[in-house]
Amino acid sequence: MFQDITLNELLDQQSKPHSVIDVRSPNEYHDATIPGSINIPVFNDEERAEVGTLYKQVSQEAAKKRGLEIFSAKLPQFMEQFNQINAPKTVFCWRGGMRSKTAATVLDLMGMDVHRLKGGYRTYRQWVVSSLENMDFKPAVYVLNGNTGSGKTILLNELAKKGYPMIDLEAMAGHRGSIFGQIGLNPHNQKKFDSLLMREVRRLQDAPFVFIEGESRRIGKVTIPEFLYTKKEQGMQLFIDLPIDERVRNILDDYQPWNSPDEFLDAFRRIKKRIHTPIAAEIDQDLQNGMYHDAVKLLLEYYYDPRYEHAAKQYPENKTINLHADDNEDARRKVESMILEAAKNK
Repeated sequence: MFQDITLNELLDQQSKPHSVIDVRSPNEYHDATIPGSINIPVFNDEERAEVGTLYKQVSQEAAKKRGLEIFSAKLPQFMEQFNQINAPKTVFCWRGGMRSKTAATVLDLMGMDVHRLKGGYRTYRQWVVSSLENMDFKPAVYVLNGNTGSGKTILLNELAKKGYPMIDLEAMAGHRGSIFGQIGLNPHNQKKFDSLLMREVRRLQDAPFVFIEGESRRIGKVTIPEFLYTKKEQGMQLFIDLPIDERVRNILDDYQPWNSPDEFLDAFRRIKKRIHTPIAAEIDQDLQNGMYHDAVKLLLEYYYDPRYEHAAKQYPENKTINLHADDNEDARRKVESMILEAAKNK
Protein backbone atom coordinates (compact mmCIF):
# COMPACT_ATOMS: atom_id res chain seq x y z
CA MET A 1 0.00 0.00 0.00
CA PHE A 2 1.30 3.46 -0.87
CA GLN A 3 2.21 5.84 1.97
CA ASP A 4 1.32 9.48 2.54
CA ILE A 5 4.22 11.84 3.10
CA THR A 6 4.20 15.29 4.65
CA LEU A 7 5.24 18.45 2.87
CA ASN A 8 8.42 18.62 4.96
CA GLU A 9 9.33 15.11 3.85
CA LEU A 10 8.67 16.05 0.22
CA LEU A 11 10.83 19.17 0.45
CA ASP A 12 13.65 17.11 1.97
CA GLN A 13 13.40 14.67 -0.94
CA GLN A 14 13.66 17.37 -3.60
CA SER A 15 17.45 17.43 -3.27
CA LYS A 16 17.47 13.74 -4.30
CA PRO A 17 16.40 12.04 -7.55
CA HIS A 18 12.66 12.24 -7.18
CA SER A 19 9.66 13.03 -9.40
CA VAL A 20 6.66 15.02 -8.23
CA ILE A 21 3.50 14.51 -10.29
CA ASP A 22 0.52 16.86 -10.26
CA VAL A 23 -2.54 14.76 -11.16
CA ARG A 24 -4.90 17.73 -11.26
CA SER A 25 -6.38 19.01 -14.53
CA PRO A 26 -4.23 20.98 -17.01
CA ASN A 27 -5.94 24.29 -16.12
CA GLU A 28 -5.23 23.77 -12.42
CA TYR A 29 -1.64 22.86 -13.22
CA HIS A 30 -1.06 25.92 -15.41
CA ASP A 31 -2.68 28.19 -12.84
CA ALA A 32 -0.10 27.19 -10.22
CA THR A 33 1.73 24.08 -9.10
CA ILE A 34 4.74 22.90 -7.11
CA PRO A 35 7.78 24.03 -9.16
CA GLY A 36 9.40 21.17 -11.03
CA SER A 37 6.32 18.95 -10.96
CA ILE A 38 5.02 17.06 -13.99
CA ASN A 39 1.36 17.15 -15.01
CA ILE A 40 -0.23 13.72 -15.59
CA PRO A 41 -3.92 14.45 -15.00
CA VAL A 42 -6.49 11.97 -13.79
CA PHE A 43 -9.17 14.13 -15.49
CA ASN A 44 -8.81 16.72 -18.21
CA ASP A 45 -10.57 20.06 -17.73
CA GLU A 46 -13.86 18.99 -19.30
CA GLU A 47 -13.94 15.69 -17.37
CA ARG A 48 -13.23 17.47 -14.10
CA ALA A 49 -16.12 19.88 -14.78
CA GLU A 50 -18.45 16.97 -15.56
CA VAL A 51 -17.56 15.06 -12.37
CA GLY A 52 -17.80 18.23 -10.30
CA THR A 53 -21.26 19.00 -11.65
CA LEU A 54 -22.45 15.48 -10.78
CA TYR A 55 -21.06 15.86 -7.27
CA LYS A 56 -22.94 19.13 -6.70
CA GLN A 57 -26.17 18.41 -8.53
CA VAL A 58 -26.69 14.64 -8.10
CA SER A 59 -24.60 12.92 -5.43
CA GLN A 60 -21.13 11.97 -4.32
CA GLU A 61 -21.72 8.37 -5.39
CA ALA A 62 -22.75 9.41 -8.90
CA ALA A 63 -19.62 11.55 -9.20
CA LYS A 64 -17.39 8.70 -8.02
CA LYS A 65 -18.99 6.25 -10.43
CA ARG A 66 -18.56 8.57 -13.41
CA GLY A 67 -15.02 9.39 -12.34
CA LEU A 68 -14.05 5.73 -12.28
CA GLU A 69 -15.58 5.21 -15.73
CA ILE A 70 -13.55 8.05 -17.17
CA PHE A 71 -10.32 7.03 -15.46
CA SER A 72 -10.65 3.33 -16.37
CA ALA A 73 -10.88 4.21 -20.06
CA LYS A 74 -7.61 6.13 -19.98
CA LEU A 75 -5.73 3.84 -17.59
CA PRO A 76 -3.32 2.33 -20.21
CA GLN A 77 -2.23 5.80 -21.35
CA PHE A 78 -1.95 6.97 -17.74
CA MET A 79 0.29 4.03 -16.83
CA GLU A 80 2.45 4.50 -19.91
CA GLN A 81 3.21 8.08 -18.88
CA PHE A 82 4.25 6.95 -15.40
CA ASN A 83 6.33 4.08 -16.78
CA GLN A 84 8.55 6.66 -18.50
CA ILE A 85 9.55 8.08 -15.10
CA ASN A 86 12.25 5.99 -13.43
CA ALA A 87 12.71 7.91 -10.18
CA PRO A 88 10.57 7.42 -7.04
CA LYS A 89 7.30 9.29 -7.42
CA THR A 90 5.05 11.47 -5.26
CA VAL A 91 1.60 12.36 -6.56
CA PHE A 92 -0.65 15.18 -5.38
CA CYS A 93 -3.98 16.77 -6.19
CA TRP A 94 -5.77 19.79 -4.70
CA ARG A 95 -6.07 18.58 -1.09
CA GLY A 96 -4.79 15.00 -1.06
CA GLY A 97 -8.20 13.63 -1.99
CA MET A 98 -9.69 11.14 -4.40
CA ARG A 99 -7.68 11.97 -7.49
CA SER A 100 -4.26 11.47 -5.90
CA LYS A 101 -5.56 8.49 -3.87
CA THR A 102 -6.83 6.82 -7.04
CA ALA A 103 -3.58 7.48 -8.90
CA ALA A 104 -1.39 6.29 -6.03
CA THR A 105 -3.48 3.14 -5.49
CA VAL A 106 -3.29 2.11 -9.15
CA LEU A 107 0.44 2.84 -9.36
CA ASP A 108 1.08 0.88 -6.18
CA LEU A 109 -0.88 -2.09 -7.53
CA MET A 110 1.34 -2.00 -10.63
CA GLY A 111 4.42 -2.29 -8.42
CA MET A 112 5.64 1.29 -8.67
CA ASP A 113 7.40 3.15 -5.85
CA VAL A 114 4.87 5.90 -5.12
CA HIS A 115 3.82 8.24 -2.31
CA ARG A 116 0.96 10.70 -1.95
CA LEU A 117 1.44 14.25 -0.63
CA LYS A 118 -0.66 14.68 2.49
CA GLY A 119 -2.89 17.74 2.14
CA GLY A 120 -2.09 18.16 -1.55
CA TYR A 121 -1.38 21.47 -3.27
CA ARG A 122 -3.49 23.38 -0.75
CA THR A 123 -1.04 22.49 2.04
CA TYR A 124 1.89 23.51 -0.15
CA ARG A 125 0.27 26.87 -0.98
CA GLN A 126 -0.43 27.58 2.71
CA TRP A 127 3.21 26.85 3.52
CA VAL A 128 4.45 29.19 0.77
CA VAL A 129 2.24 32.07 1.92
CA SER A 130 3.21 31.63 5.58
CA SER A 131 6.92 31.26 4.77
CA LEU A 132 7.06 34.39 2.61
CA GLU A 133 5.21 36.40 5.25
CA ASN A 134 7.71 35.39 7.94
CA MET A 135 10.89 35.11 5.87
CA ASP A 136 14.25 36.15 7.29
CA PHE A 137 16.36 36.30 4.13
CA LYS A 138 20.02 36.31 5.15
CA PRO A 139 22.14 37.18 2.07
CA ALA A 140 23.19 40.76 1.36
CA VAL A 141 21.51 42.18 -1.75
CA TYR A 142 23.12 44.00 -4.66
CA VAL A 143 20.46 45.75 -6.73
CA LEU A 144 21.04 46.36 -10.45
CA ASN A 145 19.52 49.70 -11.42
CA GLY A 146 19.73 51.85 -14.51
CA ASN A 147 17.63 53.65 -17.06
CA THR A 148 15.31 51.53 -19.19
CA GLY A 149 17.37 49.49 -21.65
CA SER A 150 20.50 49.39 -19.50
CA GLY A 151 20.71 45.63 -19.94
CA LYS A 152 19.97 44.76 -16.31
CA THR A 153 18.32 41.43 -17.14
CA ILE A 154 21.11 40.58 -19.59
CA LEU A 155 23.61 41.42 -16.86
CA LEU A 156 21.79 39.24 -14.33
CA ASN A 157 21.89 36.26 -16.65
CA GLU A 158 25.55 36.79 -17.54
CA LEU A 159 26.46 36.97 -13.85
CA ALA A 160 24.50 33.77 -13.25
CA LYS A 161 26.51 32.02 -15.99
CA LYS A 162 29.64 33.04 -14.08
CA GLY A 163 28.27 31.36 -10.95
CA TYR A 164 27.05 34.43 -9.08
CA PRO A 165 23.79 33.99 -7.11
CA MET A 166 20.86 35.95 -8.52
CA ILE A 167 17.06 36.12 -8.43
CA ASP A 168 15.37 37.00 -11.73
CA LEU A 169 12.10 38.58 -10.57
CA GLU A 170 10.94 39.44 -14.09
CA ALA A 171 11.31 35.83 -15.25
CA MET A 172 9.31 34.65 -12.24
CA ALA A 173 6.62 37.25 -12.97
CA GLY A 174 6.55 36.47 -16.70
CA HIS A 175 6.69 40.23 -17.25
CA ARG A 176 9.40 42.80 -18.02
CA GLY A 177 8.04 45.41 -15.64
CA SER A 178 6.96 48.11 -18.12
CA ILE A 179 3.80 49.08 -20.01
CA PHE A 180 5.14 46.88 -22.84
CA GLY A 181 6.31 44.22 -20.40
CA GLN A 182 3.92 41.37 -21.15
CA ILE A 183 4.15 41.47 -24.95
CA GLY A 184 5.32 38.09 -26.20
CA LEU A 185 5.18 36.62 -22.69
CA ASN A 186 2.63 34.83 -20.49
CA PRO A 187 2.37 36.85 -17.26
CA HIS A 188 2.23 34.68 -14.13
CA ASN A 189 -0.27 35.03 -11.33
CA GLN A 190 0.71 35.62 -7.70
CA LYS A 191 0.53 31.93 -6.77
CA LYS A 192 2.97 30.88 -9.49
CA PHE A 193 5.30 33.79 -8.74
CA ASP A 194 5.31 33.03 -5.00
CA SER A 195 6.14 29.36 -5.60
CA LEU A 196 9.04 30.15 -7.93
CA LEU A 197 10.36 32.80 -5.55
CA MET A 198 10.11 30.47 -2.55
CA ARG A 199 12.17 27.84 -4.35
CA GLU A 200 14.91 30.38 -5.14
CA VAL A 201 14.92 31.92 -1.67
CA ARG A 202 15.40 28.50 -0.06
CA ARG A 203 18.16 27.66 -2.53
CA LEU A 204 20.04 30.91 -1.87
CA GLN A 205 19.47 31.28 1.87
CA ASP A 206 23.13 30.50 2.67
CA ALA A 207 24.65 32.58 -0.13
CA PRO A 208 26.83 35.54 0.99
CA PHE A 209 24.99 37.90 -1.37
CA VAL A 210 22.41 37.90 -4.16
CA PHE A 211 21.95 40.06 -7.26
CA ILE A 212 18.45 41.24 -8.10
CA GLU A 213 17.08 43.84 -10.46
CA GLY A 214 15.72 47.15 -9.21
CA GLU A 215 11.98 46.59 -9.64
CA SER A 216 8.97 48.48 -8.41
CA ARG A 217 6.79 46.72 -5.84
CA ARG A 218 4.49 45.44 -8.59
CA ILE A 219 5.65 43.56 -11.69
CA GLY A 220 2.81 42.90 -14.11
CA LYS A 221 0.18 40.92 -12.20
CA VAL A 222 2.30 40.16 -9.13
CA THR A 223 3.55 41.93 -6.03
CA ILE A 224 6.99 41.44 -4.49
CA PRO A 225 6.68 40.18 -0.88
CA GLU A 226 7.44 42.71 1.82
CA PHE A 227 10.59 40.97 3.11
CA LEU A 228 12.29 41.06 -0.30
CA TYR A 229 11.12 44.54 -1.25
CA THR A 230 12.48 45.89 2.05
CA LYS A 231 15.75 44.00 1.53
CA LYS A 232 15.99 45.46 -1.97
CA GLU A 233 15.40 49.01 -0.76
CA GLN A 234 18.07 48.62 1.93
CA GLY A 235 20.61 46.90 -0.32
CA MET A 236 23.58 48.35 -2.21
CA GLN A 237 22.25 50.06 -5.33
CA LEU A 238 24.38 49.63 -8.48
CA PHE A 239 23.46 52.13 -11.19
CA ILE A 240 24.44 51.00 -14.69
CA ASP A 241 24.93 53.84 -17.19
CA LEU A 242 25.04 52.81 -20.87
CA PRO A 243 25.03 55.04 -23.99
CA ILE A 244 21.51 55.59 -25.28
CA ASP A 245 22.13 53.78 -28.58
CA GLU A 246 23.22 50.68 -26.63
CA ARG A 247 20.04 50.92 -24.59
CA VAL A 248 17.89 51.20 -27.71
CA ARG A 249 19.65 48.12 -29.12
CA ASN A 250 18.99 46.16 -25.91
CA ILE A 251 15.31 47.04 -25.99
CA LEU A 252 14.88 46.10 -29.65
CA ASP A 253 16.73 42.80 -29.13
CA ASP A 254 14.55 41.94 -26.13
CA TYR A 255 11.11 43.12 -27.25
CA GLN A 256 11.36 42.66 -31.04
CA PRO A 257 8.39 44.99 -31.65
CA TRP A 258 8.19 44.06 -35.34
CA ASN A 259 6.77 40.68 -34.24
CA SER A 260 3.84 42.33 -32.38
CA PRO A 261 3.34 45.76 -34.00
CA ASP A 262 -0.31 46.21 -33.04
CA GLU A 263 0.30 45.27 -29.40
CA PHE A 264 3.13 47.80 -29.16
CA LEU A 265 1.02 50.53 -30.66
CA ASP A 266 -1.88 49.75 -28.31
CA ALA A 267 0.44 49.72 -25.28
CA PHE A 268 2.00 53.05 -26.29
CA ARG A 269 -1.41 54.67 -26.66
CA ARG A 270 -2.13 53.87 -23.00
CA ILE A 271 0.71 56.21 -21.97
CA LYS A 272 0.54 58.61 -24.91
CA LYS A 273 -1.24 61.35 -22.97
CA ARG A 274 1.65 61.53 -20.48
CA ILE A 275 4.09 62.68 -23.20
CA HIS A 276 4.36 66.16 -24.75
CA THR A 277 1.82 66.15 -27.61
CA PRO A 278 4.14 66.76 -30.63
CA ILE A 279 6.61 64.10 -29.39
CA ALA A 280 3.79 61.65 -28.69
CA ALA A 281 2.46 62.14 -32.21
CA GLU A 282 5.93 61.51 -33.64
CA ILE A 283 6.34 58.27 -31.63
CA ASP A 284 2.90 57.11 -32.73
CA GLN A 285 3.77 57.73 -36.38
CA ASP A 286 7.15 55.99 -36.04
CA LEU A 287 5.48 52.90 -34.54
CA GLN A 288 2.92 52.81 -37.35
CA ASN A 289 5.70 53.09 -39.94
CA GLY A 290 7.89 50.41 -38.31
CA MET A 291 10.61 52.93 -37.41
CA TYR A 292 11.20 51.27 -34.06
CA HIS A 293 14.70 52.58 -33.37
CA ASP A 294 13.46 56.18 -33.60
CA ALA A 295 10.31 55.44 -31.57
CA VAL A 296 12.24 53.74 -28.75
CA LYS A 297 14.84 56.50 -28.57
CA LEU A 298 12.13 59.16 -28.22
CA LEU A 299 10.36 57.06 -25.58
CA LEU A 300 13.56 56.87 -23.56
CA GLU A 301 14.35 60.57 -23.84
CA TYR A 302 10.88 61.96 -23.19
CA TYR A 303 9.13 59.36 -21.04
CA TYR A 304 11.27 56.76 -19.28
CA ASP A 305 14.46 58.69 -18.47
CA PRO A 306 12.78 61.66 -16.74
CA ARG A 307 10.68 59.30 -14.62
CA TYR A 308 13.68 57.18 -13.70
CA GLU A 309 15.89 60.11 -12.73
CA HIS A 310 13.29 61.18 -10.20
CA ALA A 311 13.06 57.68 -8.66
CA ALA A 312 16.86 57.21 -8.50
CA LYS A 313 17.33 60.17 -6.13
CA GLN A 314 15.69 58.37 -3.21
CA TYR A 315 18.78 56.37 -2.20
CA PRO A 316 21.55 57.77 0.07
CA GLU A 317 25.02 58.25 -1.44
CA ASN A 318 26.63 55.64 0.79
CA LYS A 319 24.25 53.03 -0.65
CA THR A 320 24.86 53.81 -4.34
CA ILE A 321 27.60 52.90 -6.80
CA ASN A 322 27.59 54.38 -10.31
CA LEU A 323 29.08 52.23 -13.05
CA HIS A 324 29.60 53.85 -16.47
CA ALA A 325 29.99 51.22 -19.19
CA ASP A 326 30.38 51.19 -22.97
CA ASP A 327 28.18 48.11 -23.50
CA ASN A 328 26.71 45.06 -21.74
CA GLU A 329 30.02 43.18 -21.57
CA ASP A 330 31.80 46.19 -20.11
CA ALA A 331 29.04 46.50 -17.51
CA ARG A 332 29.51 42.85 -16.50
CA ARG A 333 33.26 43.30 -16.10
CA LYS A 334 32.80 46.35 -13.93
CA VAL A 335 30.23 44.68 -11.70
CA GLU A 336 32.54 41.69 -11.23
CA SER A 337 35.45 44.00 -10.40
CA MET A 338 33.31 45.78 -7.85
CA ILE A 339 32.34 42.48 -6.19
CA LEU A 340 35.95 41.28 -6.07
CA GLU A 341 37.08 44.58 -4.56
CA ALA A 342 34.32 44.43 -1.95
CA ALA A 343 35.41 40.89 -1.01
CA LYS A 344 39.02 42.03 -0.55
CA ASN A 345 37.98 44.86 1.76
CA LYS A 346 35.98 42.62 4.12
